[in-house]
Amino acid sequence: MGAQELSTLLWRERELLEILMFKLEEEKLLLTAGKTRWLPFATREVEQVIERLRENGIERAMELAALGQEWGTEDDPSLRAVIAAAPTEAWRDNFTGHLVALSELASSIAELRDANVQYLRAAARVTQETLATMTPDAGTYDARGQAGDGPSTAHLFDGRM
Repeated sequence: MGAQELSTLLWRERELLEILMFKLEEEKLLLTAGKTRWLPFATREVEQVIERLRENGIERAMELAALGQEWGTEDDPSLRAVIAAAPTEAWRDNFTGHLVALSELASSIAELRDANVQYLRAAARVTQETLATMTPDAGTYDARGQAGDGPSTAHLFDGRM
């Protein structure tokens, strides 16, 4: 345990966030191209990356706590607290670089997410408008499977004789 392990976990988190950005960009391209058929696959991939990020986050929190204890911070330190307590300039610079990169990635991901939500809302609105203009003229089918007008009134059948 230590600073090196935390730095490794932060690198892994940065890579996962970049993969998440890529997957969100894929979703955006599918939405803008109207290829909604593939959205469930893209969404599943986003969910898989998010799950890996959760697992990494748990490991990171444990390493932060251990390193915080080693460097004399509070019980549940943030990355900023660990940076402030770093014993050398090298570790301060290392973790500051991670913090800046993670913040930038989080901001970019939020922008992509918001754009995708807008595209989804627009797609839902267009779908609703299209469905509203359609005339439901389904009718019924007769015994031969041919479309028919169906009965004009409802009938009640009683099986008693």
